[in-house]
Amino acid sequence: MAGEVRPITLVGTPVLHRPCRPVERFDDELALLVDDMFASMYAAEGVGLAANQIGVDLRVFVYDCQDEDDVPHKGVVVNPTLEPPGPGERRLDDGDEGCLSVPGAQARLARPDRATCHGFDAAGNPVTVEGTGLLARCLQHETDHLEGRLYIDRLSGRARKNVLKDHKAFLADLEAASASAE
Repeated sequence: MAGEVRPITLVGTPVLHRPCRPVERFDDELALLVDDMFASMYAAEGVGLAANQIGVDLRVFVYDCQDEDDVPHKGVVVNPTLEPPGPGERRLDDGDEGCLSVPGAQARLARPDRATCHGFDAAGNPVTVEGTGLLARCLQHETDHLEGRLYIDRLSGRARKNVLKDHKAFLADLEAASASAE
């Protein structure tokens, strides 16, 4: 799979903070976008990536991560919808979460420990992805992105402020390191 690595959009970029448009055409252009998304995700060492994280206003995400049993899962979901856990199935995983669009920071965020995501593959065929562990968190995180929501939007005010402070410090350190290397 070849694809072009595109820059990751950062928190504050408008495309990250509004719902994305549904995909209406399953064509070569979409296939190229998916290839670019995988290439960009791998280059950034991520486990999931939504289209708006590379500046594209479409409801598409890719993922490559393990479930709670360490079984690897890789795929794409176009026009995803999450199915909430049924009564008695809802347990929370209070794990750390980070985001390629908010580099240099993480925070604990409780999410359901399992997720079911319905949508389509890049060819327009229906897909259902059921996830536990990191895969469940990824499915929820990436679907949130396509709704214009970052994980920091689910945090308390104080936790969000701390994450953004860590993020800004990370960016400042990167800039300083880049300046000293010149």
